Amino acid sequence: MKAYKIFIIIIILAFVIGCNEAPPLSVEGNSKVRLVIIGDTTVTGTTPSYMPLRNAKVILSSEYGIIIKFTDAQGKLDIDGLPSSTYSISARLQHPKYSNILLVGSVRDKEIISGKIYQDTIKAVQIANTGIAINEIYSCGPINNIFFFFDQFIELYNYSEEVRYLDGMLVMRVSGNNDGKGPGADEGNDGDIDGVTYIFKFPGKPGEKKYPFYPKTYKVLAATAINHKNSVSTSIDLSKADWEFYNQYSTSDFDNPNVANLINIRSDRTVDFLINLVADVIVLADGKDAVWEDGIDINTIIDGVQYASNTTMKKTIDARVDKSFTISPPRYSGKSMQRREPGGDSNDAISDWEIIPAPTPGKR
Repeated sequence: MKAYKIFIIIIILAFVIGCNEAPPLSVEGNSKVRLVIIGDTTVTGTTPSYMPLRNAKVILSSEYGIIIKFTDAQGKLDIDGLPSSTYSISARLQHPKYSNILLVGSVRDKEIISGKIYQDTIKAVQIANTGIAINEIYSCGPINNIFFFFDQFIELYNYSEEVRYLDGMLVMRVSGNNDGKGPGADEGNDGDIDGVTYIFKFPGKPGEKKYPFYPKTYKVLAATAINHKNSVSTSIDLSKADWEFYNQYSTSDFDNPNVANLINIRSDRTVDFLINLVADVIVLADGKDAVWEDGIDINTIIDGVQYASNTTMKKTIDARVDKSFTISPPRYSGKSMQRREPGGDSNDAISDWEIIPAPTPGKR
């Protein structure tokens, strides 16, 4: 009995001592962010004048994912309960007078600590919103258990107010150069991107006007332009795509006679044009430099996108093409990657792109 009483006393003392320990200084997930978003809404070419941006889209990205919020009438945004992490924050709004201009501002790699308040004013500057953009990338394959992913496509969008022409343009998969800076990097610091593994060409020469691309329209570039639902019911119909990647050096590549062809200009590549399911670099160039062996001149690049399966992967695409990369959906999930706004390109993929539940070739 005496030993039992001693045991009880020890338990009580341990409980009392534990209760006297100092409480944690802060609770994880209790960070706060206070933002003011201002933007240059003046007429293009005049002296910038920054005003609060009402209903601007604010995107916070970290290792925990992406949070999207909107500013109030005074351009302010308060967010509570954030976990500690390093955040990149971007804000965007279409110019109130000009549909071809975006107001874009960002801050990167800001350490937000639990129990602390991060305050900042982000200035959004005018970004020209005219030209052609890679608008959607569907790479992961439909929902299936037979490893089917042949229904891939890349979608372009003309978000300018003018007719553009596709003559001589190049579409490339840039997945080589893994031993150096990585795919899409300027390996020799000589003004080009290296690591081109597949390079297909629209017919004609740069400057010709045989293949118009009308304003506010889409062009779907199918890996294989057939109805893939006939193979996998969860797939998509690409038989009416605008263009098809056709490899004339392949003995088995299918050619839909009703769909125009992009032609392979690398004779050493004898298989179908396909992109990685979850991590790759896709580049669109005007075709004035087609000598891929020594890299593609950055000045000829119209758009480029790197996608990766998680935020910890290495960003390799040259910052002059894009400052970050977008997160891709899981393999065989049937999901796709798309710009948040058609053609909305601020050269910051993590804020420009999002994952959508299903592919939408040729439409929004």
